[in-house]
Amino acid sequence: MLPSTLWILFMGFFGGQIARRLGAPPLLGMLVIGILIGPEVGNVLSAEVLDSAEGLRTLAVMIILMKAGLGLDRQKLARQGSVALRLGFLPALSEMLVVGAIAIVLFKFDPATALLLGCILAAESPAVIVPGMLRLKSLGWGVDKGIPDAILTGSALSDVLLLLVFSLLLGILRQDSPGISLGNTTLSPLQVLPLELMLRIGLGLVVGYLAAHILVSLLVKQHWTQKSVQDVLVGAVIALFLIVFEGVLPIYSGYLAVMSLGFVVVQLDAPLGRRLREGFDGLWMVAEIVLFVLLGATLPLQVLGDIWRPGLLLLLLGIGLGRSLGWYLSTLGSDWTWKERLFLLPGNMAKATVQAAIGAVPLAAGVAGGEEILALAVLSILVTAPLGAWGTQQLAPLLLKKGIVDPTQVGALGQVSLLAAVDTSPMAERVLLKAADLARRSDGEVLVLSVSDRPDAEQLVALKLMIGRLLADIRHQVWIRPGVVPETIVEVARSQSVSDIVIGQPQCRGWDNLLRGSVSQMVLEMSPIPVILVKGEEVAALESG
Repeated sequence: MLPSTLWILFMGFFGGQIARRLGAPPLLGMLVIGILIGPEVGNVLSAEVLDSAEGLRTLAVMIILMKAGLGLDRQKLARQGSVALRLGFLPALSEMLVVGAIAIVLFKFDPATALLLGCILAAESPAVIVPGMLRLKSLGWGVDKGIPDAILTGSALSDVLLLLVFSLLLGILRQDSPGISLGNTTLSPLQVLPLELMLRIGLGLVVGYLAAHILVSLLVKQHWTQKSVQDVLVGAVIALFLIVFEGVLPIYSGYLAVMSLGFVVVQLDAPLGRRLREGFDGLWMVAEIVLFVLLGATLPLQVLGDIWRPGLLLLLLGIGLGRSLGWYLSTLGSDWTWKERLFLLPGNMAKATVQAAIGAVPLAAGVAGGEEILALAVLSILVTAPLGAWGTQQLAPLLLKKGIVDPTQVGALGQVSLLAAVDTSPMAERVLLKAADLARRSDGEVLVLSVSDRPDAEQLVALKLMIGRLLADIRHQVWIRPGVVPETIVEVARSQSVSDIVIGQPQCRGWDNLLRGSVSQMVLEMSPIPVILVKGEEVAALESG
């Protein structure tokens, strides 16, 4: 099992990075690696790992749904609530119906089997859509209108609906759905469906709400954890329990409960939400590799055969006609422009995890046409997952407006870069120590700048030795530049897009002259970048005395 794990993580990582460098979404490289090392081609993965693929997929989906919940914006969601709700039902239903109608013609399926195929192909993949939408939120695309939030919420709701309809149709085809008896009245499975849908959605939200209160109580009020890693561990265990327990008590949506858990945690305790968001960001880096490599490794490519031509036509018409009609109806009467509506094509089309989970179920259940259904599910993954991921990142700048990023709703916006302005005075050590401390706390980088027209060689060597000693474990650069000191500091800071400037206060006597005419005062007046002043020993003594 360990060699297989090494293959998955090592090859999957570099496959994703190669795809990224070629301008393709990393998941495409991971899928290709999975196919190459899977049983269809290389056959280097052990049967034990392949057998555990479903459980690992569940774990990865839990992580990405938790990230989605932690990243939802309540205000934007309230503004787009109607659109999000309609996106949860109309595109999925319209695509299901169009796919079903076309499948009757192309593959001669009976209506129930055709609709079963429609349920499978219309489901959206949280593993592709959620990272794409969260990335848009971190970059600011569409955030003013809450477009990523509406897509995230609608995607979760649509999967709940389609999985319920899938179970209903499968039961009808297997003739094991007697319905529910209420006295002298028997409700058919179709009549029960709306009630079950509302029950699963409602209880999913309630279960997530209660779980969030338990999580906040354990971590914030009772202080059971001391480190952020422990917070993430407890949060992940509770979230995974919600999904697993759904199999024991299938009256609520586990996926929706996990999203609700993350969303409510942020409302109850925003600092805890931030720590969990950062932790789940790290978990997803590993989970993404495992998910898509195993997805590629478990795809039964041999079933494609000659079905790919009519299959591509089916996908094209299902998305182009069915889903587009649903998108139009979902945004009707909203403030979305036609470009923003058009963005739903790449942003809301991806299929992967749900198709991988249920694509083979009809074949295993003995449904006529099960092999064709499996082949079409495989084809939908291979076509729409990379295309949707690529289209989302490429078309967002063309179709969406860029707004102001809310740092409380996204993970780290980028690496912290500090400029430490020093000279050869004793104050340099205090500035470097402060910059080093900030860089370690934020995993940032430091640019050490010394401005001097005629630097003394010996003092310069001593300064570089001190920099190497104090910043030994931090990525840093040392720049020696001529010029006017304040102007050069600000110019370099702006050109290098640093986060903050760290500079020392002058050593002087008396508070009134502390900043008057000093380099630090001039930098403060000129710089559009935040400036951190480090007190010298005399200044600190004056303030304390």
